[in-house]
Amino acid sequence: MNLAVSSPELSPEAFRQQRFPVGEPSEIAAARRAGNMLARRIGFDDVRTGQLAIVISEAATNIVKHAGHGELLLRKVTRGAIHGIEVLAIDKGPGMRNVAQYLQDGHSTAGTYGVGLGAIGRLSQEFDLYSLPGMGTVLMMVVWGATANAEVPADPGWQVGAVCLPLASEEVSGDAWNVVFEGHEMSLMMADGLGHGPHAAEASETASALLETCAPGLAPLPGSFLKLAHAALAGTRGAAMALAHVDRERRELRFAGVGNIAACAFEDGRCRHLLSHNGIVGSNLRKVQEFQHPWQSGSLLVMHSDGLHTRWDLDQYPGLSRCHPALIAAVLYRDFSRGRDDVGVVVLREHQAGEAPAEAA
Repeated sequence: MNLAVSSPELSPEAFRQQRFPVGEPSEIAAARRAGNMLARRIGFDDVRTGQLAIVISEAATNIVKHAGHGELLLRKVTRGAIHGIEVLAIDKGPGMRNVAQYLQDGHSTAGTYGVGLGAIGRLSQEFDLYSLPGMGTVLMMVVWGATANAEVPADPGWQVGAVCLPLASEEVSGDAWNVVFEGHEMSLMMADGLGHGPHAAEASETASALLETCAPGLAPLPGSFLKLAHAALAGTRGAAMALAHVDRERRELRFAGVGNIAACAFEDGRCRHLLSHNGIVGSNLRKVQEFQHPWQSGSLLVMHSDGLHTRWDLDQYPGLSRCHPALIAAVLYRDFSRGRDDVGVVVLREHQAGEAPAEAA
């Protein structure tokens, strides 16, 4: 069941995520404290901070009780002048056969009152979940810092979800992504700095910052952006990189990639793999070629670094393609992360602002 209301429009500060393992009460407390600190830092009031704490506690407690262990991912999101915090709760537990039943207060399979999911749904301004029996559950929650006098702006018509995390032994990720929206146009970038650690992050973050500044008032086109990035990344390790540009009026997708960034566009259930050429942006840019493809309302775009295996298939997850992109990104990360590199996966969908959510498993 897809219960998401809308999608956050992102800012450059939003792309880093914090990861918290969850398997015992002390780890639940650590995630809750981190959420409280982030909420205070971005200006949440006491009410919203308390709501976020409950959401984190209930989601983490459900993981411990029903799956044994899993993880929470936290990050700041922004829409207009309003900040929020997105929480992804990820596990590989027994999953749920009847999602609607579990959302009813009082239903429990673990000797509890069964109020966790109901409370999470009420306290989150955005909520979606995906679960398959025997394969686990993923929850997506957003708590916005808006008050009665500062409501969350209207949905911009794009839904974006992502997981971007460093190798377990590193503090920062060498993968980075960014997205800019300009009217009916959108440009989405994924970069993977060579290697991992701070030097890899320097290259990918340089590309991310460039997307914000290279063409004010116009979402940049892929070919020209990669050439600009090649000059901007000179002196860094360089990066694999790809940029997708969607024009909703022209119904057109343009794409250019260099290096090991995988990209797929889904239209009416059909997957189109988007081609990247060999090379390194900032070091060895052998060829930049821009490809054009049709784009339909409701199409889905998936881009990821080589920290994710390429053998994934959304057809193996009934209903997932209709869920919020954050859930798609989280499921792909959970099931196909290589575990020996930084991992970045970003998913985007165009949709009609305010359209009713689809039903999913």
